[in-house]
Amino acid sequence: MVTRDLAIGLIFFTQTTVGILGNFSLLCHYIILSFTEYRWRSTDFIHKHLIIANFLALLCKGVPQTMAAFGRKHFLSDIGCKLLLFLHRVGRGVSIGSICILSVYQAITISPGNCRWAELKVKAPKYIFPSIFLCWVLQMLVNIIFPIYLTSTLSDKNITDKKDFGYCSSVRHDKTSDSLYGLLLSFPDVLCLGLMLWASSSMVFLLYRHKQTSLESRATKTILLLVSTFVYFYTLSSIFQLVMSLFDNPSLILVNVAAVVSVCFPTVSPFLLMSHNSKVPKVPSLCEPLMSFVGNSHP
Repeated sequence: MVTRDLAIGLIFFTQTTVGILGNFSLLCHYIILSFTEYRWRSTDFIHKHLIIANFLALLCKGVPQTMAAFGRKHFLSDIGCKLLLFLHRVGRGVSIGSICILSVYQAITISPGNCRWAELKVKAPKYIFPSIFLCWVLQMLVNIIFPIYLTSTLSDKNITDKKDFGYCSSVRHDKTSDSLYGLLLSFPDVLCLGLMLWASSSMVFLLYRHKQTSLESRATKTILLLVSTFVYFYTLSSIFQLVMSLFDNPSLILVNVAAVVSVCFPTVSPFLLMSHNSKVPKVPSLCEPLMSFVGNSHP
């Protein structure tokens, strides 16, 4: 294994491990809260679905990319390749949808009670569950065609016109089909990005024009940071995807960099939520009760 492959493998391994630990820590927090008298907030439900989406993105993209970088490229069957990339696409889409719903909900929540959003402000919590459910269904329907043109590197099919992505390959087809399917995949993303930008602009305007409580202000700033981080990594990932689409056979370095960028947000998002929410423990704090018990058990 050359030094370059080892370095790429370590990057994937570190990124995936940190991301899984961060999301697992946040998930443990919510599991512990379910056994207490904690009063659940509407945004907690969105956070839990964002965690699930992050797990899908990290496990279905980060783990196979790590194995491929360490030289284990031929480990997936056709079905495994199609399933992993389908689940990654669904997780990525639900992540976009969750951030969109979170930002729109917060914009409605902090709006003044005497504005035209007053009635919607009261009903907004009731719309969260159907919105998240619709997001999952929509992403499954939109991405159901995505695995059709994928094949495993283990496949014995004699296909010469294909793009190699390390552990999976994509069969090339005509540009018209590529463009139409690209538009279909991009439409929900563009819609969500538009809603995010509108909601973020509204929150910034309301934050500086009206006096908000410290709790509302902190929650709004956290969501704005989350949205900004997401838009940054999403834009960067889209640029790499566009560049890759221009090549019939993109280099492995370009494929690996695009893969690293695509799972950056699932890696950092749980830490953003934990660092800006006083009720969510940091990663080390989950271990503190255990360390205290171990320490007290010895004289």
